[in-house]
Amino acid sequence: MSLMYTDMPLERCSNQRSNKQWLNAQFSSDEARFCLIKDDEHLFTGNENVHPIWLKRSQLFQIGINSCIFLGKENNRAIFALDSNKLNPATLADITELGQWLPLRKVTFSIEQADAAILGLAKALVYWHKTNLYCGKCASLNQLVEAGHARRCTNNLCHNMTFPRTDPAVIMLVERICDDGVPRCLLGRQAIWPQGMYSTLAGFVDPGESLEQAVCREVAEESGIEVTNVSYIRSQPWPFPASIMLGFTAQALSEKIDISQDTLEDAQWFSREQLMQFKHRDDNTEEDSYKMSSTDSISYYLIDAWKNQRIGQF
Repeated sequence: MSLMYTDMPLERCSNQRSNKQWLNAQFSSDEARFCLIKDDEHLFTGNENVHPIWLKRSQLFQIGINSCIFLGKENNRAIFALDSNKLNPATLADITELGQWLPLRKVTFSIEQADAAILGLAKALVYWHKTNLYCGKCASLNQLVEAGHARRCTNNLCHNMTFPRTDPAVIMLVERICDDGVPRCLLGRQAIWPQGMYSTLAGFVDPGESLEQAVCREVAEESGIEVTNVSYIRSQPWPFPASIMLGFTAQALSEKIDISQDTLEDAQWFSREQLMQFKHRDDNTEEDSYKMSSTDSISYYLIDAWKNQRIGQF
């Protein structure tokens, strides 16, 4: 099973993108295409069969290479990302008439997985640039360099370089043979989630902490349960806004749940038989039913894989 946002078709050309002559040639090519992002939304066709709209440079009036982020090449075609704030209002209005602005996750399963991966990368980099306008050392203005994969301080006494960040977050399927002899997994929910929705536990990795330590700490903090036998499963880029989800399994050493020390609204143990009865997150036909995580998430993958005994010890 291929996780969403992982099917990246682009050759990132890391060794070439610092070559200004090479980069200018890619930008000037008639084959180059541009992904426009406006307030974290992407431009898609306006019909029922939604597809991303890739713009030509001729459609982007007075845009220079220093406003664009090089994403990579596919089939000898360079792909760039561009924040809509770089366009003049008239050009943006003309482009908006081509389609509709939508959040990526709203149309993830209506587009090709490769396109979803490219749009996710574009979203992450545009967000990073918007949130790193100024130098973290001297507060001077940063400027885009390295084809959009770095920012350099414009202060001649500083010139500090900043690079795109990805925040590591662990997400874990905790399992246990419960006292009645039935294997169960531990799922929790936040109060802001859709009614009935439960997910695997997750949290960000702290500085100076290994991934395994983060798994143990987060499970203990959120549920009061100690775990052991932490095993890595797989990862998923999660550009909402800038994370990498690192999936694990772990075995619980106890069964009693205590959510009083953290922010979970609820946490429960679920058997495979119970998981078979879970509804889709967006299914509103039964308000009292349990619901799975969104199907584009690694949480859904971990739960589904455990339910079907593809991962886990029990």
